Amino acid sequence: MAAPFYITTPIYYVNARPHLGHAYTTIVADVVNRFQSMSREQTYFLTGTDEHGDKIVRAAKKENCTPREYVDKISGLFSSLWPEMNISNNAFIRTTDPSHIAVVESILQRIYDAGDIYFAEYEGLYCFGCERFYTERELVDGRCPDHQTPPETIKESNYFFKMSRYQQWLIDYINANPDFIRPERYKNEVLAFLREPLGDLCISRPKSRLKWGITLPFDHDYVTYVWFDALLNYVSALGYPDGELYHTFWPVAQHVVAKDILKPHGIYWPIMLKAAGLPIYQHLNVHGYWNVDQSKMSKSIGNVIEPLEMKNIYGLDAFRFFLMRDMAFGLDSNFSEEALVGRINADLANDLGNLFSRVLSMAHKYFKGVVPEPALDVEKEMDLGLAQKARNAIDAYAANMDTFAFHKALAAVWEFITHMNKYVDITAPWTLAKNKAAHKQLETVIYNLLEGLRIISGLIYPVMPDTATSMQKHLGLDGDDAFYKMDRLTIWGGLTPGIKLKKSISLFPRVELKDRQQKNQSAESESAMASPIKPEITIDDFAKVDLRVATVISAQAVPRAKKLLQLEVDLGEKRTIVSGIAGSYDPESLVGKQVIVVANLKPAKLMGVLSKGMLIAASDDSGVTVATLDKPVKAGTPLS
Repeated sequence: MAAPFYITTPIYYVNARPHLGHAYTTIVADVVNRFQSMSREQTYFLTGTDEHGDKIVRAAKKENCTPREYVDKISGLFSSLWPEMNISNNAFIRTTDPSHIAVVESILQRIYDAGDIYFAEYEGLYCFGCERFYTERELVDGRCPDHQTPPETIKESNYFFKMSRYQQWLIDYINANPDFIRPERYKNEVLAFLREPLGDLCISRPKSRLKWGITLPFDHDYVTYVWFDALLNYVSALGYPDGELYHTFWPVAQHVVAKDILKPHGIYWPIMLKAAGLPIYQHLNVHGYWNVDQSKMSKSIGNVIEPLEMKNIYGLDAFRFFLMRDMAFGLDSNFSEEALVGRINADLANDLGNLFSRVLSMAHKYFKGVVPEPALDVEKEMDLGLAQKARNAIDAYAANMDTFAFHKALAAVWEFITHMNKYVDITAPWTLAKNKAAHKQLETVIYNLLEGLRIISGLIYPVMPDTATSMQKHLGLDGDDAFYKMDRLTIWGGLTPGIKLKKSISLFPRVELKDRQQKNQSAESESAMASPIKPEITIDDFAKVDLRVATVISAQAVPRAKKLLQLEVDLGEKRTIVSGIAGSYDPESLVGKQVIVVANLKPAKLMGVLSKGMLIAASDDSGVTVATLDKPVKAGTPLS
């Protein structure tokens, strides 16, 4: 019997709504969990939310509610999203759960008693966005590498974890376990970081500055720093230290994270485990970023992709397939609806969908919807290598799924689908059907095609579970988990003759690219207003933005775009600006208005129209309101 399997996502920080990045990480873990369940009796899949820290307090204050009310709301968005994404997690943990708090207190006390936590005064560079201190060498041009803001100098007394004591141990451990962090590029990145002296980790915040956190068990005037709280969820969720789940699953733990949290998971976490006397997790699996329009997703530039919107427009399984097929795990990838639609139409509608519909239609036409029995004396003659191609596909698929190479695993399945389509063309069942003497050959050909579809349905199950179930039901199978087991898939001839098939359906109709309301630059200001206040900037940063007064000369709707208006404005020169305000303004009502625009924004094409600037607007429940002046000024006047 195969060993148990345990996989986790990061617990997502609840200072923002879930987006494409969260969905991808969680779908990856779901795909892996479903794949492993095909060959193991016991799997466990954990996700959840991280709910303490400075940013939560700030976000709650902006929303005029308590931190508890705020985290309940945002955590609820995550927990309700995952069923919509067909996520098969066994548990959802919150760091505000009493059981988690008890584990954090217990492990902190253990490490403190062992002498690995000490109290000291510290002065350092602190980024409030990251909620951590930075060293000078970690900064880029004096700024936080993630938030592009200069950190503030803070001097205060805190508790520190003696992380430096374990630096050489971690180097030795990684070298002795070369696939501990994968892909290899991220192992090398961690080792490169460890070539420099590893400082001790500040693990507390004084309650005089922050009360929203887990109180240190050995000093009630301090709360726990976010990483020493958050990372312990992976064991607290299993009932550490005495829970049966902990003893069963922790020895085989695998984490899935994005590359921005490599350092905490690849350095802090294994050292914390070592200091606490806990076994080290098995693998850290690190993926890259999904970029949109060649840029990292950001609310500030308005390119955040909402998973539910993609699912509702294009279908959940198609969305899941695209994410697994188009990103090479570990590398960055670019998300676009054009690419998504291309995958749907080519891989799903043309290749898989047409094959499925074609084969079932022939089975109904030639055998009244009953699985025929292949003739033993013609099986070899009519096989044409199909069974071996299936075996090759299964082997390549399983090997690549085990190493998180999802794009290669799916490519192996689609290579078999291509061979299936060629098999139809070569054997020409429609010709065999015209010749009574070829009836045995026809039976064998149709059986082989149906058997190939059965195998395909099992292989796509981890990525497209609903499609797999639909295929199996139409093949006369009941679609329960037994049909998804790898030992069943590896046997050619698993489909029982005589089974009644359901009528053919279109698994994936061809689709057209839908207009998206998000594709307009005014959404940038709308999104920003609905978000927590961004990190502070300097006057030099602000001076880079050229805000000017413009007079609207004309306005018209943009064809095929419900929310976009095309404005011709005068700001000392004529400009075209595309803005998403059609839902709140008639074009003619804008003519003559003086508005405020960002004049030095890089031009961008929206729905085929080149927009040279961005209109400043505010958005709330009542709609969009364009920023205007209370008295006329000369067009082109800069704001100061």
